[in-house]
Amino acid sequence: MSPEEIEAIVGGYHGDPFRILGPHRSARRKSPAWEVRTFQPRAAEVAVVLDGRSVPMKKIHPHGFFVATLEGEPRPYRLRLKLWNGDTVEQEDPYRFPLLLSDFDLHLHAEGTLYEAYNSLGAHLVEMEGVRGVRFAVWAPNAEVVSVIGDFNGWDPRVHPMRLRSAGVWELFIPGLGEGTIYKYYVRSRFHGYRAEKADPYAFYFECPPKSASVVWNLDRYQWNDQEWMERRGRTNWLEQPLSIYEVHLESWLRGPNNQRLTYRELAESLIPYARDMGYTHIELLPVLEHPFSGSWGYQVIGYFAPTARFGTPDDFMYFVDRCHQEGLGVILDWVPAHFPKDAHGLVWFDGTALYEHEDPRRGEHRDWGTLVFNYGRNEVRVFLISSALFWLRRYHIDALRVDAVASMLYLDYSRKPGEWVPNIYGGNENLEAIDFLKRFNELAHREPGAFTVAEESTAFPGVSRPVYLGGLGFTFKWNMGWMHDMLQYFSKDPIYRKYHHNNITFSLLYAFNENFILPISHDEVVYGKRSLIAKMPGDEWQRFANVRAFLAYMFGHPGKKLLFMGQEIGQYEEWDWNGSVRWELLEFDYHRKLQTFVRELNTFYRSQPALYQVDYHWSGFQWIDFHDVDHSVIAFIRRAANPADFLVFCCNFTPVPRTAYRFGVPEAAFYREVFNSDAARYGGSDVHNRPGVQAEPTPWHNLPFSISITLPPLAVVVFKPERESSAASAQSPA
Repeated sequence: MSPEEIEAIVGGYHGDPFRILGPHRSARRKSPAWEVRTFQPRAAEVAVVLDGRSVPMKKIHPHGFFVATLEGEPRPYRLRLKLWNGDTVEQEDPYRFPLLLSDFDLHLHAEGTLYEAYNSLGAHLVEMEGVRGVRFAVWAPNAEVVSVIGDFNGWDPRVHPMRLRSAGVWELFIPGLGEGTIYKYYVRSRFHGYRAEKADPYAFYFECPPKSASVVWNLDRYQWNDQEWMERRGRTNWLEQPLSIYEVHLESWLRGPNNQRLTYRELAESLIPYARDMGYTHIELLPVLEHPFSGSWGYQVIGYFAPTARFGTPDDFMYFVDRCHQEGLGVILDWVPAHFPKDAHGLVWFDGTALYEHEDPRRGEHRDWGTLVFNYGRNEVRVFLISSALFWLRRYHIDALRVDAVASMLYLDYSRKPGEWVPNIYGGNENLEAIDFLKRFNELAHREPGAFTVAEESTAFPGVSRPVYLGGLGFTFKWNMGWMHDMLQYFSKDPIYRKYHHNNITFSLLYAFNENFILPISHDEVVYGKRSLIAKMPGDEWQRFANVRAFLAYMFGHPGKKLLFMGQEIGQYEEWDWNGSVRWELLEFDYHRKLQTFVRELNTFYRSQPALYQVDYHWSGFQWIDFHDVDHSVIAFIRRAANPADFLVFCCNFTPVPRTAYRFGVPEAAFYREVFNSDAARYGGSDVHNRPGVQAEPTPWHNLPFSISITLPPLAVVVFKPERESSAASAQSPA
């Protein structure tokens, strides 16, 4: 121990504190002896306490470096400090404890296969040699020194420097710390004189923004009560099940008095019963991963292992998910591995180098979003992201991850001009490392029983929702962005012009079975001047609501699972405001209340009809009856269940003109009961109907052997279900 090394400890720039601090055998005496060394800048006096006695330590540096020489072999001890303010405290010495992480874990981390890295890195409540405290570990290979700082040491980066292990991982056990400890890492880089206070990338909890420190938390305390749901989920094939998703931004779904946010537990008492009663199967949450700026809607993440503290603790969020499952609702979480923000306490330039991001801005920066791109080719970064995904699926029982901005991950030239991007090794624009990462992520995510993944991917990249072993990316589902844009464009047209855009409602069937699609009307479509769903519709108020009903009824008949963003079910005219609330007061008005009833009953109808969900991803589940009546904007089609005899006939009129005696071909002789009509009076419609139904006639039509003659309501969709001879007589009775 040289004077220079003591100066380095006191100055906070010694890269190997365990070589100096703690217990060390003494070679300066003939008989066995050992030294205890400690740096205590807040102490006037320090003593070593062992074997029931107190041995005063000698202060050999004026800033608080103390040494004591003891006889015999090193053994457990404590330190007694008399602080400058006169208080006396007794504590364990962090520098007397052995190595914490196994060499095998460190090897797997460097290799890129430590897929539960959250169990090794980060802050964990542990017991070492009978002493309770917190084990800290962080990856910072280009740091000269990393220290743990917090209230417990006056945020002094000199007091708790960490030990450097292999592959750039730093670790330290600090005795006496417990749950709720607020901390950061102070990183002193070997390069550029870089110094920064960083939040823990693997933290389980954070201070509520705008505060930015990490918080030690115990995730093992919560007792789950969703065993029945989890077991049933593991036996479920979601491709063949009804999937009606309610997309929600928790901060703006509902506000309390004085516009304050609701907590996870308050939302469990309000949002969950509402979504259940509305007939949805799943709630999809815009990212609740911790994020600094609410205006990012959660899509600029800092804490990839922490639910945001805006609404409560990790236990509170577990309670919310648990309650969803107990009420029969799945939970989908938006997950953002595409990019991260530049906030100084986050991942950016973590150890004074481009650690999580690419150093070259042509690969490492999204200028449109002001964010940075992960370096998917780096093993430790892949481990970080895959561990995050598995963490939410395993520790929080999340049912599915919807991966945001997949297109930006797949293409090196995404939203970049010539000269602003670098080709891959083959000269192409595909991000090969990101593609490989997504495949591995999906392989591992699908090992979780019943879990599924969803890609928000807006290009024609092949095989997004095909298994990896068949050359695909491995997602379970893909958002059908093309269908969404085509349909919203079509319905925004005045009905008199829709005949010139007829292909908008037929084109999607040319590719509907290329992927496992979800049909989304998402939050992105009701912001930034795009107008709300009801405001997109032409005509007077009656026509606007009729258009929304016709659009949604057609959507639920079209192959693919369904997603609606909050507020659309009540016809909110204003665009979504992340800093406000859904306009629930609109339910005082008849049109809005009846639209809500319509969506509720549409969900119920959808879930009750296997023809609408069992065969979403094969041509055998869909059959055109007619799409040629361009002038009248009328189409008709059949949806079939796994049992082809179980089918529904959809007849759609996208003009405000009712059409009587309109004939459609049908495949068999039967009584066709009208089972759903978007023009019903209880939905706010004009109540033009065909109750109870119509009998098929042996008149061939539309290349089918039979036909029905019906009345088509204005701006409406009517659905018929065949009833065979056994029930035809009762179906036509006056009752």
